[in-house]
Amino acid sequence: MLAKEIKQHLIRDIIPFWERLEDKEFGGFYGYMGYDLEVHKKSVKGCILNSRILWFFSNAYLLLHKDSLLFYARHAYSFLRDHCLDKENGGLYWSVTFDGYPEEKIKHTYNQAFAIYALSSYYDASGEEEALDLAKSLFELIETKCADEYGYQEAFDETFHIIDNEKLSENGIVAEKTMNTLLHVFEAYTELFRVSKDLSVAERMGFILDTFADHVYNRETGHQDVFFDREWNSLIDLYSYGHDIEAAWLIDRGCEVLGDDNYKNKLGVITKEITANIYNRAYVDSSLINESLNGINDTTRVWWVQAEAVVGFLNGYEKNHKEHQYLQAANSVWNYIKTYLIDRRTGSEWYWALDQDRIPLKRPIVEPWKCPYHNGRMCFEVMRREKYDT
Repeated sequence: MLAKEIKQHLIRDIIPFWERLEDKEFGGFYGYMGYDLEVHKKSVKGCILNSRILWFFSNAYLLLHKDSLLFYARHAYSFLRDHCLDKENGGLYWSVTFDGYPEEKIKHTYNQAFAIYALSSYYDASGEEEALDLAKSLFELIETKCADEYGYQEAFDETFHIIDNEKLSENGIVAEKTMNTLLHVFEAYTELFRVSKDLSVAERMGFILDTFADHVYNRETGHQDVFFDREWNSLIDLYSYGHDIEAAWLIDRGCEVLGDDNYKNKLGVITKEITANIYNRAYVDSSLINESLNGINDTTRVWWVQAEAVVGFLNGYEKNHKEHQYLQAANSVWNYIKTYLIDRRTGSEWYWALDQDRIPLKRPIVEPWKCPYHNGRMCFEVMRREKYDT
């Protein structure tokens, strides 16, 4: 029932919503829809948003084999290639104007990673070698311009001089390294290795897995720390429940793609602990609360956190069929999503978030961070794991 309902939601609701946001005049997809459902056609277009849309349509095509989905993937790919890439200095801009000119020229490792993720999937869907070549070139860029001996620096100016990491910092601190960026570099490298089998990518995946195990995962508390200085000293007592459940299944998937039993064993213990701790600490009222700062919980139900919870709990059950509570939790979170979080207004998609009384927050339906990546991926992963939907 879970897979059937989610597939219907993907085909009936999510895909048509994002198809309607195609910008036929200037390329790419419109970058903003307010809570009032008004599309702002001249808003900036975030390059992360465009990469995620490219990833979404590529994977929708790979799963559903519908030619129109590949058309929209090509549309997103053309915009990324022609407008988001800095052809002089390399890398992707943070954002471009509605008509495709550089808006915010900073380069961020997180942004480069999502382009690799999207281009790798698009190559798999289309067979276009140019896309794979671009993904490989961005891998080399990250490794030569963004990496240091401890991991990955985060924020750079247009010509790759280090700047403050304001884009991925919060709570009053500016982090030199973040769990979030490291996770999505790993996610991108997983997809690139899956389609290329490039051993240099596999080597860096191993480095990242060791970094998660040895520096990011806090063995005393059973969760991942979030913000760090350059040498992985934690800066703040923050427990991001959504990132932890997302990391659990992404790391498991990466280990499967890598095919290294040593890493499967080393990281498998950690991802099992993370899943159990999220279930015990953050799974409340058939949904996941957002995060804990200095021991105080934020009970907001954020859209992407719920999507990742469905996949993360289903993954936990897949890894150990004795953990029936995880399968039950995946179904319960989906019921919460379809009852409260999906915006049933005509022309909408999911609310950004709900408060603890299940009242929607009046935040945009589409903006540079609000896209079909998390909820679309939830649909794909549940459909791929349909055999565990019992």
